Amino acid sequence: MSADDTSPRPRRGRPPGTSARELEVIALKLFAEQGFHETTVDQIASAAGVTKRTFFRYYDTKSDVLWNEFDREVTTIHTLLAAMPDDLPVLEAVRRAVLEANHYSAEDVPELRMRMSLLSTVPDLAASATIHYDAWERAIAEFVARRTGQPTESLYPLAVGRSVLATCRAAYERWSARADADLTVYLDAALQALAAGFADTVLVTEPDPAR
Repeated sequence: MSADDTSPRPRRGRPPGTSARELEVIALKLFAEQGFHETTVDQIASAAGVTKRTFFRYYDTKSDVLWNEFDREVTTIHTLLAAMPDDLPVLEAVRRAVLEANHYSAEDVPELRMRMSLLSTVPDLAASATIHYDAWERAIAEFVARRTGQPTESLYPLAVGRSVLATCRAAYERWSARADADLTVYLDAALQALAAGFADTVLVTEPDPAR
């Protein structure tokens, strides 16, 4: 399978004429117009010109549509961290993997704001977020555990995983508010500050998109 394949569930094959990404865009539009609970899988499939069965080849539930890109990022980070040189400092390896796994530009902000609004205002979606965030955090913690020879659930792997997730979420929120650069500008600045122990000297300025 090529790295460009957008299907999150390749074991079932990719139906011709549509993609996970196309279904995602259509579903987001319908959710915004009609409401999440008011939008059915039948409506999403019909708007995409596919069958309901085709929708379920990609997603188990309609809420999974909102996490497609996020879950792909988790898988990508796992892969990138596994290939990092052993002599690279832990947080530098994490920074490089996170930056390489992210591809959002300022043009993506309107769509991502819509996604964030849904996730924060629909209780069922907000409750499901924990599962996805835990998977992202665990990708980091498992890497730290391998590098340090400690169990994944021990103190330092957990501390690093949760610290990195919180730092990246802060970068994401600030980027989405300003919409003036690629997401990687904010992720890079935040992760470098984390690696520096949030020293006073690195906490005095916002990221500069022009750099």
